[in-house]
Amino acid sequence: MCPEKLVEPIEILLIEDNPGDIDLIREALETSKIYNALSVVSDGEEALTFLRKRGKYVDARCPDLVLLDLNLPRKSGREVLAEVKSDKDLMQIPLVILTSSRDEEDILRSYNLHANCYITKPIDLNQFIKVVQSIEDFWFTIVKLPPKGGNR
Repeated sequence: MCPEKLVEPIEILLIEDNPGDIDLIREALETSKIYNALSVVSDGEEALTFLRKRGKYVDARCPDLVLLDLNLPRKSGREVLAEVKSDKDLMQIPLVILTSSRDEEDILRSYNLHANCYITKPIDLNQFIKVVQSIEDFWFTIVKLPPKGGNR
């Protein structure tokens, strides 16, 4: 057994409806030096069901990091962000907006809703992969996160 498999993987929840972006993010995380487990949901309603451990997600592990697109079906990323950051059981989970929107109003609104970070998706494939790996590096090698089990 590989030594890194003895530790728990970093749990990442990707909330994204674009299959191409999902594949790119999955590829970037698979080539990462950080042991991780990626869960993917494709709309805002499903995201909240996952985070609240309801229905088919009753046994889901609490994510260490959420990557959230703003433009989602059924419930927008903005609505998901607002609900997560106002829920005492979820509010401490780092939530990174990863979206194609460069709109200043989206940026301001996301930070006003307490997003931890706002990143615009690069168009270039190599840059996109670098950005995803940088997000993971930053949140799991540089930042000190609260312990699981606190308010989570």
